[in-house]
Amino acid sequence: MPKAKVTSKGQITIPKEIREKLGLEPGEAVEFVEEKGEFRIRRHVGPSPFAQYRGYLATLQGKNPNRILDELRGEA
Repeated sequence: MPKAKVTSKGQITIPKEIREKLGLEPGEAVEFVEEKGEFRIRRHVGPSPFAQYRGYLATLQGKNPNRILDELRGEA
């Protein structure tokens, strides 16, 4: 089982084997999850950068794509 020591600043280095299994790259975040008095470490998966656009095109459903482009260009 891989181990890591805590530095005087409270930092640890995640062993290479664990980083590879988690698919961690430099700069990525991890989460510590408490369950029944123990902690698990897992890769942090944030919201999709495209989440803000979810449903944006719903109002265009059924419209002619050429007509939409004409309207966007101010040609309609």
